[in-house]
Amino acid sequence: MVPSRRTLLRLTACLGAAAAVRMLTTEDGVAPATAPRAAPAAGPHAAAPPLRPSAYRLEPMTAYTPPRYHTALPPVRTRPFLSMPELGERSMVLTFDDGPDPRYTPGILKTLRDHDVRAVFFLCGEMATDNRDLLREMQDDGHVVGNHTWTHPQLNKTAPAMIRSEIGRTSEVIEQTIGEAPQWFRAPYGAWNRNVFEIQAEMGMEPLAWTVDTLDWTTPGTPTIIRRVLDGAAPGVVVLSHDAGGDRSQSVAALRSYLPQLLAEGYQLKVPPRRR
Repeated sequence: MVPSRRTLLRLTACLGAAAAVRMLTTEDGVAPATAPRAAPAAGPHAAAPPLRPSAYRLEPMTAYTPPRYHTALPPVRTRPFLSMPELGERSMVLTFDDGPDPRYTPGILKTLRDHDVRAVFFLCGEMATDNRDLLREMQDDGHVVGNHTWTHPQLNKTAPAMIRSEIGRTSEVIEQTIGEAPQWFRAPYGAWNRNVFEIQAEMGMEPLAWTVDTLDWTTPGTPTIIRRVLDGAAPGVVVLSHDAGGDRSQSVAALRSYLPQLLAEGYQLKVPPRRR
């Protein structure tokens, strides 16, 4: 006997009611283990199963490798820094060019160490490569090691390829010796141009010039060097001296005199902060 249409409808309704009862008697709405897994609902508005917090916050992504970020290059400037007022009131920067020279640099390092003062040394590669122990001593004492080219040429009259070589070779020696590349560059004679600014920026360096020039390379006499530093002392001033390139005994002697005087007047001798 074939069941009537009304009988089939009643049977379907009973089966649906039984399924609903089973769902309601399960506390969190999950079907018993013996029940078959329901097919996912179709359509754009189908409800997705809720994510556990650990699925996206606590559990590591085993196939994920963090990207390697590179330090941004400094901007291509059109002028060097002439002073550093951002270091604070009564702060100055001492810088020494052309070294290191085993005849004079050790005396300068000793005076700075005796007074617990840091300075910036702009090195020429041809001097640095033969005196690497002095580079390591500078780093150990907390000084900043800068780039001053390989042979001290006048860069605004030098071809770009040679500028790149002069600066790049010196940075390589510094990095090989102390484990980090220089972040500051000083053009010999202060002779910057567009090519120099662009190349030093590509190599990750900022340009630092000076406010007070002691002209110690002219060997004017120790008292004259002392007077020029003390007369030029002011917040943010950058002092230019030399520890190589000729007889620098006056520079060594002058530092022993003017440094304690600056400190007695309340000046703090600082170095530019690291950029990265």
